[in-house]
Amino acid sequence: MKQRKLKWVTLVFALGAIMMLGACKKKPAPPPPPPPPPPAAPTASLTANPNTIDKGQSTTLTWETTNATDTSIDTVGAVQPSGSQSISPAQSTTYTLTAKGPGGTQTATARVTVNAPPPPPPQANATEEELFSQNVKDVYFDYDKSDIRPDQQTSLQADLQFFSQHPSVNFSVEGHCDERGSTEYNLALGDSRANAVRNALVQGGVTADHVKTISYGKEKPFCSESNEACWQQNRRGHFVYGK
Repeated sequence: MKQRKLKWVTLVFALGAIMMLGACKKKPAPPPPPPPPPPAAPTASLTANPNTIDKGQSTTLTWETTNATDTSIDTVGAVQPSGSQSISPAQSTTYTLTAKGPGGTQTATARVTVNAPPPPPPQANATEEELFSQNVKDVYFDYDKSDIRPDQQTSLQADLQFFSQHPSVNFSVEGHCDERGSTEYNLALGDSRANAVRNALVQGGVTADHVKTISYGKEKPFCSESNEACWQQNRRGHFVYGK
């Protein structure tokens, strides 16, 4: 009897010990919180209304962005996240809106086509100088560049056609720049632009002795306002008839 009682006491003690060990066991740690979602990517839209204008007319750029902390339009500069602005491009231009934010970068473009006015009909008995003024068009350059842009090839080919029809004409190519940068730098840049035009004409068949070059840098601007539309008009190789 005593042995049976002892067995029961031992069994009860063992069960109690097991229960106590279970109660003392540590609870498992909760799983870590999920990582925060990545920042939203920016969105951007840009339109031009109207997107086709005649030279000298204006159009309006309208843009809208989201999730952007830095917004800019090339040739215009930094802008508000959403807004509109009137511009008067001197030639056909593709504007690019760039929206930057913690989630990345997004761009949008709008093309503005500028129609050049048709050339006036040739005057009866017009002098060579008058024909030169009517038919020879300037060549425009990008900011801080002296290479001839692809969109200026049409003007350059028209100039070459005139010179092929008037092979004896003498003329100068003036290199001009916008107002930004030092006087010395712009004189050098204007010289590079004038020579780029001259070299293209000579390669196209114009006699080298008939073409002179001179740089005025930023000293003789065609437009005096401090904005991109005006600066575009000042970055050019300008033709002057040689008397």
